[in-house]
Amino acid sequence: MAYSNFTLETVQQTFQLERVESPDIFSDIEPVDPSADLTKELEKKVPLAMAIRTEKARSELIVASVLVELREHFDRRISFFSGIDFSVDAENGLTGVCDFLVSLSPNQFFLEAPIIVLVEAKNADPVVGLGQCVAEMLAAQRFNAEKGNEIPYIYGATTTGTEWLFLKLEGQKLYVDMGVYQIRQCSEILGILASMVAQKA
Repeated sequence: MAYSNFTLETVQQTFQLERVESPDIFSDIEPVDPSADLTKELEKKVPLAMAIRTEKARSELIVASVLVELREHFDRRISFFSGIDFSVDAENGLTGVCDFLVSLSPNQFFLEAPIIVLVEAKNADPVVGLGQCVAEMLAAQRFNAEKGNEIPYIYGATTTGTEWLFLKLEGQKLYVDMGVYQIRQCSEILGILASMVAQKA
């Protein structure tokens, strides 16, 4: 089994998670205005990604741009990785490649704990990626603990690039934000991602 084999139902049952659904988990987060550079990039890249209509295009053109902006917002004190193998617990199916990982370490050459945010890109529907994203969040929780860097929360997002859905894992409790954020709400998306890095959400 691998991350991609999990549905929200199977990951919840396998790891005995308590799911809490709410429309306002991140409603009090302070927005972060995108830079002029990101605004210009998205004006060019979003229509292109929509025209190409593939998961790869959405990942490369939209999601990566947002995460580079997040790294710049924190003066490169965080790192992010794209498409790396993150096999943590083969016995329990926590293996595979993650679309994007964000670490609190500034080291960009190899992955260090603590991992804080996992972003799973999907072509059509962010809900489809929930199970996979949660499995990756559980792996990050274990990875951090093994490295002696336990942190209170692990965060996740599933996104089509234009639609973003956010999650929060605290121990065995999984919070699912029922709100879906559009890329035109970029300041809110960046605000949520920044609050995740700061462990304020």
